[in-house]
Amino acid sequence: MRTNLQKAGLILGPVLFFIMLMFDLDPAKPVVTRMAAIVLLMATWWVTDAIPMSITALLPMILYPLLGILKGKTTAPIYINSTIFLFLGGFMIAIAMENWNLHKRIALQIIRFIGGGPGRIILGFMIASGFLSMWISNTATAIMMLPISMAIIAQMEAEFGRDTVHPFSVALMLGIAYACSTGGLATLVGTPPNLALQRIFELTFPEAQSIAFGQWFIMGFPLAVIMGLTVWVLLTKVFFRFPDHLKVNRKIVETEYKDLGPMSFEEKVVCVVFFMTAALWIFRKDLHLGFASISGWSNLLPYPKLIDDGTVAMVMATILFFVPVKKKDCEIPTILGMDTIQKLPWNIVLLFGGGFALAKGFQVTGLSTLIGEKMYVLASVQPIILIAILCVSLTFLTELTSNTATTQMILPILASVAVAMKVNPLLLMIPATLSTSCAFMLPIATPPNAIVFGSGRIKIIEMARVGIFINLIGVPIITLFFYFIGTQIFSIDLNVFPDWAQHIGTP
Repeated sequence: MRTNLQKAGLILGPVLFFIMLMFDLDPAKPVVTRMAAIVLLMATWWVTDAIPMSITALLPMILYPLLGILKGKTTAPIYINSTIFLFLGGFMIAIAMENWNLHKRIALQIIRFIGGGPGRIILGFMIASGFLSMWISNTATAIMMLPISMAIIAQMEAEFGRDTVHPFSVALMLGIAYACSTGGLATLVGTPPNLALQRIFELTFPEAQSIAFGQWFIMGFPLAVIMGLTVWVLLTKVFFRFPDHLKVNRKIVETEYKDLGPMSFEEKVVCVVFFMTAALWIFRKDLHLGFASISGWSNLLPYPKLIDDGTVAMVMATILFFVPVKKKDCEIPTILGMDTIQKLPWNIVLLFGGGFALAKGFQVTGLSTLIGEKMYVLASVQPIILIAILCVSLTFLTELTSNTATTQMILPILASVAVAMKVNPLLLMIPATLSTSCAFMLPIATPPNAIVFGSGRIKIIEMARVGIFINLIGVPIITLFFYFIGTQIFSIDLNVFPDWAQHIGTP
């Protein structure tokens, strides 16, 4: 059954669509008004979740030809591109990690190494959750970490009582959920909004150098570490204090680790492929660290400009379909089998495609240019102030909406705003993307929040009380970090409007 919000959105979307068609935003280009109507319809259905978001994402395939925006055969290829293959390749490697329990071994090893008192145990769980969320689904990470953490909590409650252990339980649950979100900031494949930014930026500014995995990692990893450590300090030193006599029995973690047994051949292969993939992604292109430069390995190939991160992802994922398993009585002959294709999140692929099609529609109709002209008034606003406003707005908006859909709706608009302000578009687009992954207040904000809430060890008011404070702390961290550090990594000169940003796409 649809909720009242979904029912309202289902009706409101078409109403706004037809109302917009009655206006004439640009007499010289009627197609601009038709594109704006499509944007309103898709935004309303995405925000209210009136129908499945992946189905809303297919609207450009229907409406673009009907309204004279793009041919169907021109729109279709927009849905599949190198960013999609980067996502699919990374996801296949993540499936292999889960199939052979490599992700659990990595998590338990980190917890064994870090763990000690209550604060250190929480830190161990957060490092493990954050690291895994850099590479695999944050939902899968939270689901895997929950039973391990619940076993520790149950043992402590039996020894010290539920009331005594409650502060530790809440801190541990929140630590896992929040680390899953902050860890995703570190890599392009860590969270869907990052990949959406990469492709929308390429579509909007085809003459610009694309965002490479290694370039993003140099910025994203330190930011993820800063955010993670800030959350840990707040959870263990500010919001929750643990009695001195409260001790954690590490035997549970040791038992879980021993139950995994020795590393199998298949697990070792997946481990090698995983770390090789990460290294190939990070060092594919030249890395400029400020104090030194590292030449990318792709320069050694005959056609380095034809290699991208999607190529690396598919090569490494495909290897796993060729390596035979040595484990007896295994249902599949190779480390990854054909059932992997069925496990891929095709709904997210369609959602990505809808966002990319939306961005293309902004360009070819001239809607981006029109928005930029209307936003010229913002040219006098200091960029750092606008970045802070964006971070606040998107952090709280994504408490109630899909961060991927929100990112895909807002990025083409921000590109237009940046052009109107005569500033580098990345100055607005990157912090906005980062902010959409920082929703900490409500269970519905992200799957990890919902998963830990389902443990029964935390109340909504407890999550909201801590989450709103972390939301507010996250805004200045992202704003200042990107303004002073990120601009250096992405070679953004605050006083120079780049040549590639002079025109948005090709109308």
